[in-house]
Amino acid sequence: MKIAIPAGRNNLSADVYASLARAPFFAVYDTDTTGVEFIDNSAASSQGGAGIKAAQILVDSHVDVLITPRCGQNAADAINAAKIQMYKSIDHSISDNLKAWEEGKLDLLNDIHPGFHGHGG
Repeated sequence: MKIAIPAGRNNLSADVYASLARAPFFAVYDTDTTGVEFIDNSAASSQGGAGIKAAQILVDSHVDVLITPRCGQNAADAINAAKIQMYKSIDHSISDNLKAWEEGKLDLLNDIHPGFHGHGG
């Protein structure tokens, strides 16, 4: 199983990035190998449609779970269509969020915002 988390730096001790679409990286943890790969988020610099592009990167990376503080509607639609489970992150490091997920302490992310559509988010 692969778990993705938006990251500002390619380091497990970094805090979870506040924006899924604009995160410089995605930390992708593979529970089978217990390895972590940091994937560049090429969508971060997009003028528009960053959420959908970021979601497509996660789909193409065969992610099963996404842990994020928030998600826009267009990205959420794409993520849900790919049957990727979304969980709300806690205000801690990437590694803390992975541990919390493994312990069943994260809630499903149900609060989807309409997105920023052309407003930098």
